Amino acid sequence: MSAERRKELALFQKQAKIRFKSVELLNLAFSHRSFANEQGGAVDNNEKLEFFGDSVLGLVVSEYLLEVIPDRTEGDMAKVKSFVVSEDSLEGIARALRLDNFILIGRGEEYSGGRSKKAILADALEAIIGAYYLDSGFAAAQRFVERLLVPEIDKVREDRHAKDYKTLLQEHVQKRMKTYPHYRVIQKTGPDHDRTFQIEVRINDRTYGPGRGKNKKEAEQDAARVAWTAIQKEGERGQGQRHEREHAPRSDRGARSPGQVQGRDPGAIRSR
Repeated sequence: MSAERRKELALFQKQAKIRFKSVELLNLAFSHRSFANEQGGAVDNNEKLEFFGDSVLGLVVSEYLLEVIPDRTEGDMAKVKSFVVSEDSLEGIARALRLDNFILIGRGEEYSGGRSKKAILADALEAIIGAYYLDSGFAAAQRFVERLLVPEIDKVREDRHAKDYKTLLQEHVQKRMKTYPHYRVIQKTGPDHDRTFQIEVRINDRTYGPGRGKNKKEAEQDAARVAWTAIQKEGERGQGQRHEREHAPRSDRGARSPGQVQGRDPGAIRSR
């Protein structure tokens, strides 16, 4: 490993506030498959560390949730965990740690914008977690993960997190409408390495969208957001109309005015 690369890894450790005994292990955590392939088998890639780090991450988050929300059901904990360890969440943390500056990727992947790809960033973070466990033990890895993930857990508990609109929409549509959302690509623009997708979602006879994204998954999520927001607004309007009907003045609902007696016109009452 070059002296320049060692300086780069020292900078990362300073930013991340961790310290590896084996800098070589940390370097391996940053080595993407595309880089390893270009080295002709001279170096390994970070995929096994990513696999291991995913398990460490899941264990730390699960243990933390058992401690802070012990009264919640397993299903509730699973939902919180799924948001916290999602690719979107890990990508945000990876960007905050500036992992894109340190990842080793191949020339082709570099050309296609791989350094900024969500999956590559999230995978590298998991690989670093796995490597740190192997290097410094579970307690050190646990402190590192909790420092990174507890703020994300708090966002979910306080409902400040980015929503999984596809899941929200599907659960609502299945329960209320007894059907499923259907997604359709309506347009693709841009070169292969920088595509933009436009996708619409159809529910029964209504179409929502389009949603936009750099891949189908992102565009479907955006289309689901559009549909979910529209359905929620429709529900609020419906509740408001019911509230108005239920609380309308009695005179508007055909009640007798003060001068009416048993349905007779006051003018028909003879004075004695």
